[in-house]
Amino acid sequence: MLSAAGLGAEEEAAYRLLVRTTEVESDALAEELGLAADAARQALGSLLAKGLARAVPGDPGRFTAVAPDVALAARLHRRQAEVDRARQAMEQLTGEYLAHARRREAAQLIEVITSRTALREQLRSLQDGARHEVLSLCRAGHVAMTSQENTEELAALRRGVGYRVIYEGALLEEPGMLVNLADGITLGEQARALPALPVRMIIADGELGVLPLIQHADGLTQLTAALIRPSSLLDALKALFESLWERATPVSLTSPGNLASPGSPLDADHLYLLSLLVAGVPDKSIATQLKISHRTVQRRIAYLMERAGAQTRMQLAWHAARDNWL
Repeated sequence: MLSAAGLGAEEEAAYRLLVRTTEVESDALAEELGLAADAARQALGSLLAKGLARAVPGDPGRFTAVAPDVALAARLHRRQAEVDRARQAMEQLTGEYLAHARRREAAQLIEVITSRTALREQLRSLQDGARHEVLSLCRAGHVAMTSQENTEELAALRRGVGYRVIYEGALLEEPGMLVNLADGITLGEQARALPALPVRMIIADGELGVLPLIQHADGLTQLTAALIRPSSLLDALKALFESLWERATPVSLTSPGNLASPGSPLDADHLYLLSLLVAGVPDKSIATQLKISHRTVQRRIAYLMERAGAQTRMQLAWHAARDNWL
């Protein structure tokens, strides 16, 4: 049990006996532990050298233990420092290995995933291992798992990982999606929306990305995705995300009737509706999500347009963006 502190089996047994007794002689220790006299003296000598035991003042033939919290804490601290240095060396060597391996074998830059189960596990592993930020493009229709099943995101958000996610407009119309989205935003997710997205993908810490290569359609096409490691391809995908992020509309909701948008002149209900409208959600879906009538939705939109001095919904969206309503 104390091997982590650098003690062998006989040393540990001897130290435990010293801890249980006030003082002990070498011969008594050998008899108690069932060791040969030479083995007992060797164990004691090792404990003395390691600062775990000391001779009794005035009686050099008797020995006592040094307090464990004093003797062992220092040794464990040194061992932990050695482990940390070894881990840093391992990470450096891993980086060097991958750099040389990639030059030797370009195929290592991309790993092909050909099953739904493997893709689901990779998505979960990628988020569990994220340390800083996850970027994601979420299209309508799930491939490996639904947004509600992606509990790894909420766990990552709780431990401080940043998320920037762009949602396809049609995805926001799916049942339960806005409730799930609100949970993420409440925990710190930055969400934006576009009417359509070219691909679905996820990138963790700018170092590892997953990108479906063939869309899974009605079970007739085999799911194929790529796990992409640091490369020009991954750089291109990150640039694609940033360009889409600049064009996308912020989604500023937390939950129905509870919006967080400092400085907005609108009340929570109107701001919530505006967020869905600008994100491209149709009036009918907004009515369903807010559990109000289609006519009430139209009346509230008319109020927003009047408040903005807009003649069209496009002008309303422009005004909302210009004045930071969202």
